Amino acid sequence: MTTGGDSGLTVIGAGWCPHCKRVKKFLTSHRVPYQNVDIDEHPGAVDRLKELQQGGQIVPTVVYADGSHDVNPSDEVLAGRLGIKAVAERSAYDLVIAGGGPAGLTAAIYAAREGIDAIVVEANAFGGQAAISGRIDNYPGFPEGIGGAELADRFVAQARRYGVELLPAVSVTSVRHDGADLVTTLASGQDLVSPAVILATGSTYRRLGVPGEEALIGAGVHFCATCDGPLYRGADEVLVIGGGNSALEEGLHLSRFVRRVRVLARSELTASSLVQERVMSDPQFDVHTGVDVVEVEGDDGRFAAVVTRDADTGALHRYPAAAAFVFIGMRPNTEFLGPEFERDESGFLVTDATMQTRVAGVFAAGDVRSGATKQLGSAVGDGIAALLMVRSHLERNHHVGRVLVDA
Repeated sequence: MTTGGDSGLTVIGAGWCPHCKRVKKFLTSHRVPYQNVDIDEHPGAVDRLKELQQGGQIVPTVVYADGSHDVNPSDEVLAGRLGIKAVAERSAYDLVIAGGGPAGLTAAIYAAREGIDAIVVEANAFGGQAAISGRIDNYPGFPEGIGGAELADRFVAQARRYGVELLPAVSVTSVRHDGADLVTTLASGQDLVSPAVILATGSTYRRLGVPGEEALIGAGVHFCATCDGPLYRGADEVLVIGGGNSALEEGLHLSRFVRRVRVLARSELTASSLVQERVMSDPQFDVHTGVDVVEVEGDDGRFAAVVTRDADTGALHRYPAAAAFVFIGMRPNTEFLGPEFERDESGFLVTDATMQTRVAGVFAAGDVRSGATKQLGSAVGDGIAALLMVRSHLERNHHVGRVLVDA
């Protein structure tokens, strides 16, 4: 299928892939025509992926007119490759919000209601981790659950209804003080000046950091069951590494496609009792605790097995499988921040009781903040709380020209 016109651009993806939908949505919104190749409908498409990725099969893969390609490119990468410029309408705001996930968008909605002039800057698609979740069943108000992409779209629509300026496809590269002002520099080179900033850049999945992992990412090592699980439809067995809620919930999702899910956890399971009960009572699952993954093995460029060490005996064991899905916690997206920002031992931003970081006027909300629960509902609450703290900060420093009242 071609979307009209001919840019020479091809998207190789699948209908069940949330990142594929994001990429196609970005191209459509910027009126960039593309050829859509669905791996479930076009024989040979998976072989083409493996050829491009040297054995990998990550979707989406975007192939450009010159023959080069990007694997699961962010909106920012796509914009750069296509010459699309992301520019803020102005250079000065009351508040700059870095990150357009649930925390950032909620803060923006509340800012608009309070008369605070805010802009949300996001390198990727708005909605954050929620947008790539296949189904969200624990968010209040949706008794039957709701698709993650649909919920993210509702967040965005509400922000737009309040007139919030949303700047997509550009990342923040630094936040610093310049006299009495804060200067947020974007990857485009543009500087945004404001008296307050909320950092809501979220987090990404941690990697194992063991031999063999890096070379096999996308070629059997994955970090998103919703995105990549259907690739293994009909497989005898896949591995899930981790014992928390994310690991077991993603394992339950994988059990729809494969005959057996083997869970390898470093310690005892830490998922909620309800999720644990579902897994332990399901004959499709084998659960092993007290094991450390020490190596990821490949065979001709494809994942073959993981090797574990028993924490008590030191014995090594090899677990062959079609793929391994890794869910061992999150890594905060704070690489762009300088050492003046205090972090905890895991790299998350430390805040005081007002959600302010060590840098005056800079607040943190959502998964990037130390102590956050990494849950959608708490991210929304963080966004509200951070905005109310920003409001107090602006009032104290006479940055807002009218008296603000509670919503």
